[in-house]
Amino acid sequence: MDREPDEKYPPIEPYEQGMLDVGDGNLVHWEVCGNPDGKPALVVHGGPGSGCGAHTRQYFDPDRYRVVLFDQRGCGRSTPHASDPAADMRHNTTAHLIADMERLRVRLGIEKWLLYGGSWGSTLILAYAEEHPERVSEIVIPAVTTTRRSEIDWLYRGVGKIFPEAWDLFRAGVPEAAGDGDLVAAYARRMESPDAAVRAKATADWCAWEDAVLSQETYSGPPPYSGRPGGARQALVRICSHYFSHGAWLEEGQLIRNAGRLAGIPGVLVHGRFDLGGPLITAWELAKAWPDAELTVIDGAGHLGGPATTRAVLEALDRFAAQ
Repeated sequence: MDREPDEKYPPIEPYEQGMLDVGDGNLVHWEVCGNPDGKPALVVHGGPGSGCGAHTRQYFDPDRYRVVLFDQRGCGRSTPHASDPAADMRHNTTAHLIADMERLRVRLGIEKWLLYGGSWGSTLILAYAEEHPERVSEIVIPAVTTTRRSEIDWLYRGVGKIFPEAWDLFRAGVPEAAGDGDLVAAYARRMESPDAAVRAKATADWCAWEDAVLSQETYSGPPPYSGRPGGARQALVRICSHYFSHGAWLEEGQLIRNAGRLAGIPGVLVHGRFDLGGPLITAWELAKAWPDAELTVIDGAGHLGGPATTRAVLEALDRFAAQ
């Protein structure tokens, strides 16, 4: 399908969708769009807990790709939804999500698929690909993260040196974690409170901080975190704090240390030089450890990307569509 180099493809709708029973009482929503006979690709959304967005479909040529999107456990259209305090978070871990991806692949009869996603999505992509490299054809990641505890500490403490006013308010939201206390774990406990007001306050404080970290970037529409609908916002914070307080159940540095398992899988990493939420060093270290990865650094871009990031992603996906 013809388009300008810096333009995404026109909006498309799914031709198939459903709810996948993944056990533990969880149903994962999935959808497929594009060409039923096209190259399989899986979109792995960020957050964790943000849910997949319709706009992501537009990165893929609908004539050449069979695009699969899914909402990870507890968010989007998957059930039970994490905004419901009765939803059991014990069955929502990185290992569960990797198993869900495999169930979905088998359900759709896909042998190998390209993986696309950024931020938390990149962590999940790397964890899946290192466990199932034979199921991955290529990988495209804008905004690389591996959810190391050092990365989590930077996002929720270190970058406070750049935004001290906002970080002081974030820290004040959990006075029990004063000093060198674990802010993320304290927020995770508050998101499990039986008191709706406590959960609502923690959600607002967390989102205000996340928006502050992105405040130097250009974006249209409402604030990326605080501007989400109430239920989606609360699910996002509950899932984020749950995952990050456990280091995503990954050994520190595991994904970069095991990047040799990705040998033979072509990868494109696109990262903004001024990504304050996920500094460039992670993408740099991953590219050095992954033999078949190419890193494109976008000067002037941050975590949310921009026109140059979009062009780099489209170029990579168009190139891989022919393979």
